[in-house]
Amino acid sequence: MIDVHKTEQENETSYSSSKYRTPDGAPADIVIFTITSSKQQGKKALPARELEVMLIQRKKWPFEGQWALPGGFCAESESIYECARRELQEETGIADVHMEYLNVYSRPGRDPRGWIISHAFCALVHEDILAGRRADDDASDVRLFPVQEALKMDLAFDHREVLADALERIRERMLTTTIASEFLPEAFTISELYQVIRTVVPDFEEPNFIRKITSTQSREGIIEGMRDKDGRPILSNRYSQRAAQLYRFTGYLPSLSIYR
Repeated sequence: MIDVHKTEQENETSYSSSKYRTPDGAPADIVIFTITSSKQQGKKALPARELEVMLIQRKKWPFEGQWALPGGFCAESESIYECARRELQEETGIADVHMEYLNVYSRPGRDPRGWIISHAFCALVHEDILAGRRADDDASDVRLFPVQEALKMDLAFDHREVLADALERIRERMLTTTIASEFLPEAFTISELYQVIRTVVPDFEEPNFIRKITSTQSREGIIEGMRDKDGRPILSNRYSQRAAQLYRFTGYLPSLSIYR
């Protein structure tokens, strides 16, 4: 009969990490997107909205002076997620952002400092959360850039690849969750909702958009039309001369695409 306990002790005694090459660092990189909005002057219209990403300008070698995603090395005393939260706050002053794990990046030569395996996180947050951003620690500047402009920039490391992957992730989330509600007032028009979705997913088209998201066939609708105490539709003309029906999210959370 094998003494399992003894075997485990023998394995522990004979094991040595010196037999293996370990990475030279495990940083976290963070992709923070937001939807900025600005009032269009001189006409009654929806605000102009644009998808932007937060970048920092590196203060130190390597890639000193180049724009990059915020991030930094993980300490032995913290998880990689804790590292991401700490580095985001240290470099940009932004705290308490819920981030989603994106991917691991380990292509040989991606970092001139050695064998560096990076773990990336991403989030799409309201622009108010980023209002207090400030450059600190290893960053000499922090700014918001339109995503399409950022994708054309010579970003440090492999951060353009990370950014492109993160963009695909938030586009997926925009079409499969109710995250659009974070960028809308409690009562909104279909045009406002449609604009928010297309800001993140430019090629989004759905001929039966209204019918699909208000459908009650076999399931609760994603949104519902607002009505007054007498059951009459509540209308608004804040962005157009012609009054439009106001809607609100019902709280229903689907497991599949909700807009297609």
